[in-house]
Amino acid sequence: MNTGACFCGTFDPPTYGHLDLARRAALLFGHVTVAIGRNASKSPLFSVEERLGFLRSALAPLGTQAEVVVFDGLATAFCRARNCRVLLRGVRSVSDFESESDMAFTNRELAADIETVLLLPAAGYAHVSSRLIREIAAGGGDLSRYVPTEVAAALHARFPKGSS
Repeated sequence: MNTGACFCGTFDPPTYGHLDLARRAALLFGHVTVAIGRNASKSPLFSVEERLGFLRSALAPLGTQAEVVVFDGLATAFCRARNCRVLLRGVRSVSDFESESDMAFTNRELAADIETVLLLPAAGYAHVSSRLIREIAAGGGDLSRYVPTEVAAALHARFPKGSS
């Protein structure tokens, strides 16, 4: 049985908060699979391939403790197919907790053998969301404290200065 955790999300774009959670999950569970979900209801800024590249580059220092993959469908089905019993979710605020707990209860109904673990980010990332990062980029703001350099460059290329 895989004792690692699966960290599923859109990661559009990946932030230092996402990376913080992935690193800590690798420490807690020995291995983390960061899984980029294809979600037909969302219109991502970056392609799955771009997000895959960003995350693989940023998590490379973890070596075999982390892998980054793409999945389709339900997170619980992905976990089950990977023989992973822990589904990791990040919680930044009370509103995140409400939506994540609803999702966790539903996931438990779908797959009672998979446990959802909610993990708080480091305090410095608790306010950071991918949506906020896109807004800062659109306004030409400094992204250096929120995302890796490669991601910041790609965001600024998507949002020429002052294109908000």
